[in-house]
This record gives sequence, structure tokens and C-alpha cells, in this order.
Amino acid sequence: MPDPAPAPVAIFFDLDDTLLDDHTASSTGLRTMMEQLGHPEFTAARRLWDVQTNISLNAFLDGRLTLQEQRRERVRALASQAGHPHIGDEQCDQLYQSYLQAHRTAWRAFPDVVPTLTQLTSAGLSLGVITNGIETLQRDKLAALDIAHHFKVVVCADTAGSGKPDPRIFHTACEQLGVAPARCWHVGDQMRADALGAVSAGMRPVLLDRHGTTEDDQADVTTISRLDELVAMSRTAPRPDVAHAHSMGDPLAAPHTPGHNAVATGMAPHATPDSPADTGSL
Repeated sequence: MPDPAPAPVAIFFDLDDTLLDDHTASSTGLRTMMEQLGHPEFTAARRLWDVQTNISLNAFLDGRLTLQEQRRERVRALASQAGHPHIGDEQCDQLYQSYLQAHRTAWRAFPDVVPTLTQLTSAGLSLGVITNGIETLQRDKLAALDIAHHFKVVVCADTAGSGKPDPRIFHTACEQLGVAPARCWHVGDQMRADALGAVSAGMRPVLLDRHGTTEDDQADVTTISRLDELVAMSRTAPRPDVAHAHSMGDPLAAPHTPGHNAVATGMAPHATPDSPADTGSL
């Protein structure tokens, strides 16, 4: 467990599999496509779908594929595994729509989400979302879960121009909220995309490991198993005298504004998204 970090002014959250149970939702959508393709083996299909989703997301974020093209690539990979290697664009689109419709019916927040967000908001913390998903879809999810009102900013990879773990997307979120990265925590379920991405951006990383599956222990990453642990953490964290620190010339005490020099705050240089997460029903 790392040393206690200063109490946050703001907390950012990953969306899929942090707030929303996307694994269950995507499995629901995947089974719907498998039935239409006559695919018999869910474990193999799930593994392929996850791998292809990450590949396609990188290509989309890099501008090598459009949103529709990356969806078709994922469907074609699954269809080929099921013995249908030559399906056309129209069938790909129909299959993906069936996936998306089934996925939407299974959108659910984890049980600890609403109570935690309510308590953090009541405590005066500013909350935001940083996600590698598509903005229109991610905002639909927040609305469907009835939690959108808790968040002052929602930053998505497609409109931000970068994705986790690239520190730029974290800095964009801080700039929109007007808070220095060092006064922010970021909570997510992925070690590389969320926790290490937050570290590179100069934010406090909190890894949410609901199932106790994380093996990569990082000295500078706090790991929790339930989202509601954040409430006690934020209350007991040391509270710096921000005004005094700012008067003494501490740049980290000042609100993070557009144009804020990352080098001056000791942040890591920009990184390229490597193993993105939080793709949801991209």
C-alpha cells in the first residue's frame, strides 16, 4: 500500500467494468451474435472478441479505421471463427446491431456505484469520467444508469483525441474541471490503462479489483475491492493547506488550466495507447 495521498479535490472514474457491469452486458450481446452465427464455443468467442476489440480500438483511435470499419472487423473475426469467413458489410452491420441491442438491455450499474457517488458528491468532491469508449454511447450509458448528474465532466477517447493510458486524456479531463492532476484521483479496473495511465499523468491511481484477480503489484497504486472504499479513503486522506502551498509557489496547488505546463509539474511525457480498456459496446 503506497503512502497516503493528499485528499482529492476531484475523483475521475473509468466507466465500463468500473461503474457499469460491461462484462455481463457484452457477454449478453456476444451470445446473441453467436446464436445467429451458429458459433458453439463461448469461451473461445469471448477471448477472440476481447482481443479483436482492443486491436480495433487502437486502429480507430489512430485514425486507421472508422467507427463502422472497426465494428465490422470485430464481427468478421467472430464470424470467421464460427466458419463464415466471407460475410459482407451488410451482414456485419446487422450482426453488430443485434449485439448492440442485446448489450443495451443488460446495462446495469454495480450495486455499490450509486451509494458511493452520492456520498462523494455530498462530501463536496467534483466527479468526472474518463473513458476509452465512444462519447455518444458512453453518455447513453450514464443516462440509462441514472448517474449522469453526478459528473461534471465526461471525457471520451474519440472526442479527446487520445485514449488511456496516454496522459493527454487525463490532462484534458483535469483542464475541463480546472483542477491540478496532483489533486485528482482516478479509479478504474485496468492496471495499465487506468492505474499506470493515471500515474503517468501525475494523478493518484486507484485500481478497482472487484474479483481479486490482479497479480501485478505496483508500489504506487492503491488497490480496492469495492467502490465504496473510496468514501473512507477520501475522508481520512491528509488535507493539504492548498492556499498556503500556492502562496509558496507550489504549482500543483493551483487549478489546472488549459496551457498548464506538464513539465513544470513533473508529469510524464505523452504516451501512445497500448492496451486500451473501457471499450464497452464500441
